[in-house]
Amino acid sequence: MATLTVRDFDDELKAELRVRAAEHGRSMEAEVRDILRRALTRPSSGEGMATRIRRRFAGTGDLSIEPPPRAEPARAAELEE
Repeated sequence: MATLTVRDFDDELKAELRVRAAEHGRSMEAEVRDILRRALTRPSSGEGMATRIRRRFAGTGDLSIEPPPRAEPARAAELEE
């Protein structure tokens, strides 16, 4: 297990954390672990990001964008060795 030190932690924020931890019946450390776990756990819906974005903006109108016309044909990148 890793140890994390948070410096310059605001006193008001610490007090709010203490209250929230007490409401959930756990220590402040356990509360912080739970907050971080929830914030960093990705949804397990099996959907990709594009699907989630499309669903979020559904019904907001036509979001299709036409790419600009090319001024010159595509060419391979020139790499130096």
